[in-house]
Amino acid sequence: MNGFGYTSRSRRNPRSRGRMWSRTGPDRATLGIVGLVCAVAGFFVLGIILGPVAIVCGWLGMGRRWASDHVPALVAFVLGAIDTVLALIWAAGAGTPGNGLF
Repeated sequence: MNGFGYTSRSRRNPRSRGRMWSRTGPDRATLGIVGLVCAVAGFFVLGIILGPVAIVCGWLGMGRRWASDHVPALVAFVLGAIDTVLALIWAAGAGTPGNGLF
């Protein structure tokens, strides 16, 4: 398979593998940071949308398991869950101004 770029020389060249982007998708640290930003922004606007996004990004940032070594991803998961619950309470009408919840 020496044609089409599959030579033994190109396999050993460190620049031949995705220099700009990982072939398996974004890394876990990036997903944790994105989830954290979505969770914090969800407290102020569009919590019903940004909360679940933060949960998914946090879960994928932790590597689909409960890992405490990825702190931003864990915080994004927890804040996203809190954000989603608060948005659902507000959407149900219990959090309207005058009822004493906020």
